[in-house]
Amino acid sequence: MSKQTITVDPLTRIEGHLKIKVEVENGVVVNAFSSGEMFRGWEIILQDRSPIDAPPIVQRICGVCPMPHGIASVLALDDAFDVNPPENGLLIRNLLLAAEFVHSHILHFYHLAALDYVDITAILNYKGVDPKLNKIKDWVKADIDSGTKSAGAPFLPRYEGDYITNVDVNVQAIASYIKALEIRRKAHEMLAIFGGKVPHCQTLFAGGVSTNLTLDRIIAFQSRLAEIRNFVNNVYVPDVLAIASLFPNYFKIGKGVGNFLSYGGFPDSVESNNTGGNTFFSNGVYIAGNLQEFNPKLISEYVKFSKFSSGSNLYPQNGQTVPDAKKQGAYSWLKAPRYDNNVVEVGPLARAVVCYLKGQNLEFKNLIDSVLTKLNIDFSDLISTMGRHAARALELKLLVDKMDEWLDRLNPSKPVHNKFKIPKTSDGMGLTEAARGSLGHWISIDNWRIKNYQAVVPTTWNGGPRDDSGNLGPFEQALIGTPIADPKNPIEVGRVIRSFDPCLACAVHILGAKEENIELKVCLC
Repeated sequence: MSKQTITVDPLTRIEGHLKIKVEVENGVVVNAFSSGEMFRGWEIILQDRSPIDAPPIVQRICGVCPMPHGIASVLALDDAFDVNPPENGLLIRNLLLAAEFVHSHILHFYHLAALDYVDITAILNYKGVDPKLNKIKDWVKADIDSGTKSAGAPFLPRYEGDYITNVDVNVQAIASYIKALEIRRKAHEMLAIFGGKVPHCQTLFAGGVSTNLTLDRIIAFQSRLAEIRNFVNNVYVPDVLAIASLFPNYFKIGKGVGNFLSYGGFPDSVESNNTGGNTFFSNGVYIAGNLQEFNPKLISEYVKFSKFSSGSNLYPQNGQTVPDAKKQGAYSWLKAPRYDNNVVEVGPLARAVVCYLKGQNLEFKNLIDSVLTKLNIDFSDLISTMGRHAARALELKLLVDKMDEWLDRLNPSKPVHNKFKIPKTSDGMGLTEAARGSLGHWISIDNWRIKNYQAVVPTTWNGGPRDDSGNLGPFEQALIGTPIADPKNPIEVGRVIRSFDPCLACAVHILGAKEENIELKVCLC
């Protein structure tokens, strides 16, 4: 059979604009290209500003996940200013970041990814009285009757494919979709309680936070957390496992590179702030079957196939951002990060693998083991499309419990912030875990101003192109071997890529190209 080329442009239901091109032979993907379609230029915007401007500015990198960028930025400032937050400041930062995880994980599964599996047309068989479900039923019926495939958005239009056939499971998933909208709002309310506003909170500072910590705020946060925990334990995790059990073949599809990186996230003590030491998520690197200690100095970015004329194989502290829209052979606005010249995957699956093998978080390990038994799969099967969904749900189940512990340790009578001085010259690094994976910010200060600022984000790690040696990025490797049942309906491509939860807004930000020059337009997401 001749080779076919399938281009999905844009890949919908993700944050930002991503083009995926695959070559298919005998019904299987044999080659793949992941292309970020807009220019990323926040590093240029930050040059020559005051260092304390960075946290509010970098949160504008993305409107969906601004908090991780704010956390990474203040960690970089902590490092550059040689200051740590008091315990209250550290705990509030953890709670803000964890609330962002709640919002992002629930958004990803119900509103971005589950529609690849749930048959929305099953709602036509709904006989109940829930007005919200009946509204969706009316939308879908109008869509089918008119043939426009627009009235039922975002459920329609869609690819044809092997959706869930059980009507009750479909209707339950649709009901959860609606409830998840409310839970996401509760998560944002928690963010606003300690962050001042959402998105782009106002209370993150080097040395801690500026929140006025009161008992009322703690109780308000805790009451919402109780409702969220109930949803995570009794709706989200069961829904993910139910869909996983109905699509066991996706524990064999989308395995990808099999190398994993976790910076470690959510420090449990001031001493481990920004060190990756005593953290809720373990730090480590799993390469070629071996678990290694993480060394940030082994991170570098390549640009041979990226639309930059910057230097290649640079450590981020020395990174450059020089756009070159017409660069010969380049096909993406994302760089290609590597760890010790190895392609690595980041994200919930990477955290699960590192935590499981490192054995520091026994509760996480035991939870993974129980799910492997329930689904009758091996640990190696977790490294897959469906394994990413399962890992995401399980880490959130543990994280919402940990949030209660952090709340209990808050003390309104103690400070939330330590004083700092901006040094004339200094470098700083802030490493954390975002919902989508390992996130790092690097800052260089000269004459009290930002000389260089670089951010290496999760979707740059996962969605970047080939490196200078031609090694495919994690998205690209995960697509190799994926069966495509119908080239006109490549639903499998979407399922594999969406399992990573791409955020192109984090990886690319400034768009614009004219015939003879580049016109830069700031996109404040």
